[in-house]
Amino acid sequence: MKKRNLVLVIFLFFSILSFSQRGVIKGRVYNEKTNQPLEFANILIQGTNIGSTSDLDGNFIFAGIDPGFIRLVVSTLGFETTVSPEIQVQGNQTTFIDISLKESTVALQEVTVRQNLNVKKIESPLSVLSIGVQEIEKSAGANRDVSKVVQALPGVGATDPNRNDLIVRGGGPSENVFYLDGIEIPVINHFATQGSSGGSVGVINPDFVREINFYTGAFPANRGNALSSVMEIKQKDGSKDRIHSKLSVGASDAALTLDGPVGKKSTFIVSARQSYLQFLFKAIGLPFLPTYNDFQVKYKYKINEKNEISFIGIGAIDDLVLNTELQTTGTEAQKYLLSYLPVYKQWNYTVGAVYKHFATSHYDTWVLSRNMLRNANFKYQDNDESKPKTQDYTSDEAENKIRFERTYPDLPIKLSYGAGLKYSHYTNTTFRQFFVNGSVFNLNYNTEINLFGYQAFAQASDEYFDDKLRLSLGVNFTGINYNKNMSNPLNQFSPRLSASYSIADNLDLNGNVGRYTLQPAYTTLGFKNSSGDFVNKNENLKYTVSNQAILGLEFRPMEKVKLSVEGFYKQYENYPVSVADGLSIASKGTNFGQVGDEEIVSVGKGRAYGLEFLTKIMEMEKLNVTATYTFFRSEFTDSAGINYFRSSWDTRHLLNLIASYKFPKSWNVAIRWRFVGGAPYSPIDSISYVRAAWNVTNQPYLDYKKFNTLSLPNSHQLDVRVDKEFYFKKWVLNLYADVQNVYNFKTQGVPIYTNLDENGAVISDPDGDPAKQGLRTIDSFGGTILPTIGLIIKI
Repeated sequence: MKKRNLVLVIFLFFSILSFSQRGVIKGRVYNEKTNQPLEFANILIQGTNIGSTSDLDGNFIFAGIDPGFIRLVVSTLGFETTVSPEIQVQGNQTTFIDISLKESTVALQEVTVRQNLNVKKIESPLSVLSIGVQEIEKSAGANRDVSKVVQALPGVGATDPNRNDLIVRGGGPSENVFYLDGIEIPVINHFATQGSSGGSVGVINPDFVREINFYTGAFPANRGNALSSVMEIKQKDGSKDRIHSKLSVGASDAALTLDGPVGKKSTFIVSARQSYLQFLFKAIGLPFLPTYNDFQVKYKYKINEKNEISFIGIGAIDDLVLNTELQTTGTEAQKYLLSYLPVYKQWNYTVGAVYKHFATSHYDTWVLSRNMLRNANFKYQDNDESKPKTQDYTSDEAENKIRFERTYPDLPIKLSYGAGLKYSHYTNTTFRQFFVNGSVFNLNYNTEINLFGYQAFAQASDEYFDDKLRLSLGVNFTGINYNKNMSNPLNQFSPRLSASYSIADNLDLNGNVGRYTLQPAYTTLGFKNSSGDFVNKNENLKYTVSNQAILGLEFRPMEKVKLSVEGFYKQYENYPVSVADGLSIASKGTNFGQVGDEEIVSVGKGRAYGLEFLTKIMEMEKLNVTATYTFFRSEFTDSAGINYFRSSWDTRHLLNLIASYKFPKSWNVAIRWRFVGGAPYSPIDSISYVRAAWNVTNQPYLDYKKFNTLSLPNSHQLDVRVDKEFYFKKWVLNLYADVQNVYNFKTQGVPIYTNLDENGAVISDPDGDPAKQGLRTIDSFGGTILPTIGLIIKI
């Protein structure tokens, strides 16, 4: 009873101290084309009558604003009405934001404000959604992880609740690209899968994020090498008033973020995060113990009104060791995992600079960057370091890139164009065993390649019939000097056309058709066989091609309500097919390690198609509701290109129900319920019963003739998060509790096969063949209640 009373006293104390603390918003309104300040612009807090006006330098201020998440609506004569990214207002804190306005293409007296205040870019009128700060900070079950938040969008699936693979509209996890302030970052997850884009935990610090624009189709021409999605992450600038610090402590890691001014013309924001997940995993008896660290920095310098430059950096260090104590005390499932999981060691970084120059009629963007990934994994026989290694893999891939873009926003048409160059360096040292034709062979090779890549792009857009019809045509050419086919950019010609017609002020019909291309993974380009030959360096290896068509309707019955439906069809050509398996590698890349390091021929075909439905209610009486449903099919062929097989993520149904409500006194409650159809899986091949074959991998071999012909049951999960913020004179405290899988649903996984009996002895072959063995199955169920308690302190 005394402890309960003490907790109550502490809670009341915090509540009294934090009562009625309010925040400040400061910002600047400027011309997007010239970077000149816009005076006398009207700025409103969306959904209210609270307003402000910019001064002669374009600056504005709001004071006494209640804590929460808001957007600003900015309007002035001669410019398009613009809605800002979402802003988080906190008590006794100042939030800074700069807002750019586009010049209007119609006469001043004809300027009207359409009901849709979140108009998409003309280049991509559909298949793009914006994610604000609130969704990142407060979403249930996401733990402030950008990739986890994106998985709740329409058309986006995942292969495993514990992984961050993005499966977008039936495409593979290698078909996505990511940009941070215009700089491409190949890796956004810890323990990334080389040759793909998945991982286990996001690297991006949410404290840096201003807004995310996520494209699931209709990609702009300046964003190449994407077949399924483009993620544009816009970062905040550092605070302009003073140095701020933010400490975040959760169940798996702790992070420290600092930001502030460096003189009058520049700002910075920097962070570091350290995990302690290995201690939690060991305490609950998991067979693997991961540790991760990451770092992020941004420095922005405003040279003058016409020139500015930003420098960014992001990096991660990941280690995963095995909990070998469980080899004697663990369960059968734990021992099975220990028998084949290797030790992983990985690090990566991206550094770059973005220079912008604003001229009278256009603006230029120069982007210079370097990124590198080192991926290493190895395994000792029986996990005993005194015995030989059964696999040993170390690979480096580094890219140096430069890109130029020029944009003319107010010619008779909007025009942008640019080009880019890329120099790549890839090395690989591999030793592993494989079983073929009844014998065990060693694959042992070293490789080093240097490649030059190039691209050029242009996009032209215009509006017709009093802005009711909006058209945009884009083209992209790309190439790499690996073979003759891929060296010719005409073979990778990538046109796209978008159209949007306003049937009424609140109803739009949108469409897009396009052809998109994807370069093969470096693991494929650099692969050698046992003889040391580059077996993929021939004209059989090509860019993967995807021809896509999208049609959608968007209806806005009220300012804060949006309903949409979109249908899509994606047809694949030249998809990489494994020579060894005779099957598309599309279904690979959802495990740790690497994918694509094998002999490949680009003869596969594929198709993905479906329907997406979205209902979104935004900040209606402090309530946010999102409901998404996607029905889709995803299939890829074998090497013959005739028979289609279900991809490993062809779950067919994706349903998300998400809601949040802001209660008085800075309480916030969020929930998410997710339903996923049953994933396909494959029966095992008879070769799995051969002892020599089993000893190579300690896993069964799949029957590729019956690939993904079996299905698991459907799965679902409920997540709940509760936040409470306390505002003090000079600092803010946010306490939260997040519970994943509230009702403890057990998801059935693919059956586990073991060659050991209950006593740990190898199972004899029923027919007495000493070269063979017996196998038995172990039920595999995942899912447990996962509570998390955390705190965030901002000073």
